Parts: sequence; C-alpha cells; structure tokens
Amino acid sequence: MANPIKFGTDGWRAIIAQDFTFDNVRICAQATAEYLKESGMADHGLIIGYDTRFASEDFAAAAAEVVAGNGIKAFLCNKPAPTPVVSYGTLARKAGGAIIITASHNPGAWNGFKYKVETGSSAPPEVTSKIESHIARVVDSGQIKHLALPQAAKQGLLEYIDLVPVYLDQLKKLVDLDRLRRAKLKVVIDSMWGAGAGYLKELLSGGAMEVIEIHGERNPAFPEMERPEPIMPNLDPLSAKIKEQKASVGLATDGDADRMGIVDENGVFLTQLQVFALLCLYLLDARGEQGALVKTVTASSMLYRLGEIFNVPVFETPVGFRYIAPVMEKQNALIGGEESGGYGFRGHVLERDGILANLYFLDFMVRTGKSPSELLAYLYSKTGSHHYRRIDVTFPADERKAIIDRVSQNPPRTVGDVSVVKSDTVDGFRFTLADGAWLLIRFSGTEPVLRIYAENGTPARVEEMLEAGKKLAGV
Repeated sequence: MANPIKFGTDGWRAIIAQDFTFDNVRICAQATAEYLKESGMADHGLIIGYDTRFASEDFAAAAAEVVAGNGIKAFLCNKPAPTPVVSYGTLARKAGGAIIITASHNPGAWNGFKYKVETGSSAPPEVTSKIESHIARVVDSGQIKHLALPQAAKQGLLEYIDLVPVYLDQLKKLVDLDRLRRAKLKVVIDSMWGAGAGYLKELLSGGAMEVIEIHGERNPAFPEMERPEPIMPNLDPLSAKIKEQKASVGLATDGDADRMGIVDENGVFLTQLQVFALLCLYLLDARGEQGALVKTVTASSMLYRLGEIFNVPVFETPVGFRYIAPVMEKQNALIGGEESGGYGFRGHVLERDGILANLYFLDFMVRTGKSPSELLAYLYSKTGSHHYRRIDVTFPADERKAIIDRVSQNPPRTVGDVSVVKSDTVDGFRFTLADGAWLLIRFSGTEPVLRIYAENGTPARVEEMLEAGKKLAGV
C-alpha cells in the first residue's frame, strides 16, 4: 500500500479513521523526532498542541508518547489551543519546534498534523521534505519509539503547559485593548466551534463595548456550516446575528483561529482580498508604519496600488505561509497574507494569527470612527473598486492530470472580451488580463479540490471569469 502521508500547503491532513489514524500520527511524530535530532534542536524540546476536533487531544497524546520515547522533552498543551497561541508559544519558549494536531478549516471528518519550526512559522518546503524522507524510512522499518505519558512525566520528558498567558501578554503589547473596550460598539464574534472560542470575547469585554459570541462551544461536527472556514455561506449565521442585533461588525476565526473573516454592519461579507488590503491600509495609513507587503499569487492586486501610494515594496510568493514567512523575515515586512484569510504581522510571530488580525481590524474602526463599509469605500477611493470570488470544485483523483493537460495545452488568448497579456505558473495557472483583472486555476494543497479564483472591477465580470475558468478546466 502506498504511503498516504504527504505534506501539503500547511502540513498533512486526512479523513479521520481512513488515513488519519493513530498509527499514522505516530509515524509522523517519529519522523519529526528524528528530524529534530538531525537539526540539532532536540535539546530545546517540542511543543505539542491540538484543536477542538474529534479526538484531537488523543492524537496529541499519542504524538507526545513518541516524542518522549525518543528522549525529547514533550511540552503538551493542557487544553485545546489556537494555532497562533502554539506558534507564538514556540517562539517565546525557544522550543525546538511544535506539532499541532489540527485540520484548520477542513470539514469535521478531517484532522491534520502541522509542524512549526523554532521561530513558530510554518515549516518551509526544505524542512517538510526532510520530515517526509524520515516518514518513508519509518514506514519501511516499522520502528517507532514510545513512552507512556506517566512514565515520561516521571523521567522529566513530559510537561503539561498553558501557553495562553504569554500569548495574551503579547497581544496587549501590540493592541491598545483599553481603547477598544471603551468604544461604544456592538461586536458579534463567530468562533466557528473552534479552538479560538472565548479569546476575543475575553479580550474585548469589560468596558463600553457590547460583545456577543456565537458558536463558542466545542462541537466537532461544526453544525450550521459546511466547514469552519470563515467565508460565506459558512458565515450566514453570523450575518443573520448582525442584522438581528444591529451590530457594528462581525469578527470570525476558523477552526484553529489562524484565519479570520469580517462581516460588515449590514451583514455583508468582506472578501479576504478586501480585508487583506484594509489591514495593509490600517498599518500604512492609520498607524503610519512603513515596510514591505508580502502577498501570495491569490491575493489582491490592490496591494500593488497601496505599495505605489505609500512607497513600499510588494513581494509575491506561491500559496502558503511557509513561502511567505521567509520573505517577511528577509525583508522585515510589515504584513504578509494570503487569500485564505490568514495574515501575519511584523513584531509578532511570522505566522497567521486570526485573533490578532481581528483586533487590528477593530482598531482600524475605532481609530477612524468608520464602519466596515465606510472603511471599504475609503480603500476604494485609493485603489479603485475591486471584486473577488473563489469557487471550489471537487474532482475524482484520477482526473488531476487531465485537468492539468486541458489548461496547459489550451491557454486562453482572451477571457470574456479582454485579452490575456500575461500568464504564469508560479502556483497553478494564472492569466492576467489587459484591464488588470486576473484568473487563477490551482489545486488545493490539502484536499482533492480544484480552486478557481478571479478578481475584477465588477461582480458581474468576476462571475464571467469564473465560468470561463470552469470551462477551461473542463469541470
């Protein structure tokens, strides 16, 4: 049987009990332990976190047994923790790295195994390829070391930790929480049944601000949504709650709280590309900071216009924070982000943080006195109007090559009635049009899904481009 463990855009994910099994988690943990020894970071220990999905704490415990069995101290979180909490905790505690049991935004049947390097950032391709080579060896040899957790604790190879206090202290340094709490706003928070439940509510409560949280309990089935991904239609309940409560804004975090979503005061979802550009504008304009902007190929072209206005460089990478983080570090970038709704910031861990991103967006509202829709109008006054949508199409695994062949062998000369002036394959197949609009066709890095993206000046043109993309891919 072929080895099912392959690291994608952000770790390895699979369906629970089908491929995501205790045996396979132990294989990943053994390979990670071997990599840590090889890298010379084993003496720093390994943090192990987990989300609120089905049996995540049990999979994390199994990983901890293997790590301890290899003579590496396992720092096991004492409760479910958002990915940014574990990421920052890895950096703050100077650990050798971190394993996080989470499938982030995937449907409830899935779980996953993420690895963070010692900086708290997503493991870059050169690291995941080494871990995968160790996985292949472990699969062939069947040799996995383990040590029961009670024995590991007695031998000093296991420590239960709470990373929340050090993380909250960090947020208080980055955001004036007292100013936010004093604002007379009504905020609805959708934690999407995930690991981020309670964080924003605790941080924002206690002042003039009224804070309402929905989906703040643990429920691995993720009812009322297709998946805990902070986009429509998953945020329909948040939109309805905003209208019902006449709220000022809706803030959402995904299953492991490394992504965020915004719904405006009218119940209208702001796309991830709009939010990314707004966060850039917040840092450059409202806070008066300077620094490079780092975007993936799927992120908005509005960033290029903001780069021109504020005289800062813009760098582009393939999809995934494992590509963004190294560029952010090298360029001392102000912000890095991607179309998925994940954004990272200078002065913090170089990794996505949906909790901090939501606080920054709220701070933008408070500093300017503008509603989300007014902030978007302010952005468009500088960049021009931009609209975006992505569609996801599930396909049979054996169709992948045929889709690639169709797109690569028949590149369009026009999309609609506008000429294609540039095409590239940085990540998928991207076609840039004469009017600055773009269409991208690429495969998901974690699921058998084809993603088709389009950004244009009007919603109608976006829909035309998406249909053209479906026709081109034959799906």
